[in-house]
Amino acid sequence: MSSTNYEAYSARARNWLESVAGEFARPARKGLSVEQDIEVGRKYLAARYDAGFGGINWPKEYGGQGLTHLEKMLFETEEMAFGMPNGYFGISLGMPVPILMMHGQDKAFVKERVIKALRGEEIWCQLFSEPAGGSDLAGLRSRAEVDGNGWKLNGQKLWTSWAQYCDYGVIVVRTDPTAPKHKGLTYFWVDMKAPGVDVRPIKLAGGDSHVNEVFFDDVRLEDSQRMSLVGGGFGVAMTTLMIERYIATDSGGFGPHLDLFVDVAREAEVNGRPAIEDGRIRSQIARNHAMRAGLDSITRRAMLMMQAGMQPGPEGSLNKLVSVRSRQKLSELALDLRGNLGFSFDEHAHQKEDWASSWINAPTGRIAGGADEMLLNTIAEKILGLPQDHRPDKGVPFNQIPA
Repeated sequence: MSSTNYEAYSARARNWLESVAGEFARPARKGLSVEQDIEVGRKYLAARYDAGFGGINWPKEYGGQGLTHLEKMLFETEEMAFGMPNGYFGISLGMPVPILMMHGQDKAFVKERVIKALRGEEIWCQLFSEPAGGSDLAGLRSRAEVDGNGWKLNGQKLWTSWAQYCDYGVIVVRTDPTAPKHKGLTYFWVDMKAPGVDVRPIKLAGGDSHVNEVFFDDVRLEDSQRMSLVGGGFGVAMTTLMIERYIATDSGGFGPHLDLFVDVAREAEVNGRPAIEDGRIRSQIARNHAMRAGLDSITRRAMLMMQAGMQPGPEGSLNKLVSVRSRQKLSELALDLRGNLGFSFDEHAHQKEDWASSWINAPTGRIAGGADEMLLNTIAEKILGLPQDHRPDKGVPFNQIPA
């Protein structure tokens, strides 16, 4: 597609967004509860899909548009300016549903789930973290045991975003405690409305409760819900995490758009002059622009690899690490420039539009998808080729590792 065609695509997206902004944009939803906002979000996703902007870079065979990641980025750039109610569906469409397309057994079932997710009719969550495991995904203790021609699931997951509103989820659990911890895991999808599933919201420092702890008590899984080889779940889980680390920049990793920081710098003063004229502030703007452009290039390359049937690389760790760290620093600088106004905080503000919300929620972002320390290890070993840290549990059966 030529640059002229890209401009035409952006213009078409902008025109459509403007035509529905009165119903769906943030000002029209002021004062709504989360539940009410989600219902508006469902209507928005259905309208977006009907207009040809749902699943932009997904295969047509699954209800997508069959376009490229660049068209997706062009649309999302335009969409971001309107504050549409799409955040509730970001994880669903970003990780579980793409993994379902790649590894789901029943293609007819998969297509139905994908289209319903694209239309906002169903929401998926990702059930990975556990209380005892921290960022060590392979240390998880939730288990699935063979039960007739299926499985019986027991255990607990933590920090599961939007689980209280989800219809389905993807989950990795231990199916062989006698194997080394990375080898005894299996990946499934699970019905979040099934008997034995208990979801309990957790209130965060920012005031919202979008994360949850989820308990599983003898939950039935059919073998058709298995999305990996038995014992091969860690590889699929790592693919999921790599996608998460790439899309961190799309779902809030960068925080507010850089243009909003420029606006703050124009309004604030340093030594009696506009902050935008201060060389230190201009340097921060330039460095952030260069950094974001570089990470966007890494993301585009990863998406092209996935479209070609390849696996995303470990560069996603770099993407997530740098974007969230820089977001925290830039948000702090924006608050400092605003002076006393920086103390104002609206718990309902979105972290992609409000500097205070971005700053207070950044620590959570530095844990989600792998803590900084885990990402630094991945970068050192997988990108720089440095030797692996000593691991006393390497090759040891999981049930022989001291708890």
